[in-house]
Amino acid sequence: MTLTYDDIAEQQADIVRLLLHHIHTPLPDGWFIRGVLPSPPPAAEVRVVTGPQRTSVPNDLMVWEIPLRTIDAPEELLGPNDVLGIVRALNTGTQIFSSSRVDTVMGMTLIHVNPEQVAPVGPGECDNAFTILRTLTYPWTEEQPDPRLRGFLLQGPDRMRLYVDHEEDTEVVGADVRPSGALTALLAALSSLIEERERMVRGEIDDPHCSRLIDLVDW
Repeated sequence: MTLTYDDIAEQQADIVRLLLHHIHTPLPDGWFIRGVLPSPPPAAEVRVVTGPQRTSVPNDLMVWEIPLRTIDAPEELLGPNDVLGIVRALNTGTQIFSSSRVDTVMGMTLIHVNPEQVAPVGPGECDNAFTILRTLTYPWTEEQPDPRLRGFLLQGPDRMRLYVDHEEDTEVVGADVRPSGALTALLAALSSLIEERERMVRGEIDDPHCSRLIDLVDW
C-alpha cells in the first residue's frame, strides 16, 4: 500500500493524542513534552518539543524531528508508542549528535533523529496505569474531532499555539490561544474562527508548521 499525506496527517494526530499527558508527566531526565509539531508537508515526520516544564524561552527547548517511515518497512509508519519510546530514550542521560544533525527552528534547537540509532525506552508502571485508565474512560476511536488537532506548542505563561486541520483539508492552520480565556466558547467556535481571514496574522509568521496563523489570544 502506498502511503499518502492523508495517512501521515492521521498518524501525526494519533501521536498527539498519546503524548498529551506528558505535558504533566516527566520524561526520564525530568523534562516534559512542551509541544508536538506537524513537520511541514510532505515530510513523513513528527517534531516533539521537550524542555523544563515552565520554560517560556525557545533556546531552553529541544525539538526532536523523528521520521515516521522506517528503512525496513518504508510503507509503514511508526506508531504513537514507537515515537514515545524514542522520545524517552532521547531524554535519558547525555546525548551527543554530529553537527550535521543539529539545526534550529523558531529559535529552538532542532535535532534530526535517526531512529535506527536509538534504542527505544519502554513504558513504566505509571505509563501502563495511565493506559488502562485512559482506555476505560476514553476508549480509542478512529473518529477524530473537527477541527482535528495535529499539534501544539506551549509557548509560555498563558500562551499556546494549536495546530489544526479542518474537514477533509490536511492543510495545517496555527491558532494562538490564551488557556485562561473563555475556553468553552473558544472550543465551540474554533472551527469557524480558523476560517475568518480577518483574524489571520499578516506578514512573516516564522513558523514552518502551519500555512497560516490565526490570533485568538484576545478572543
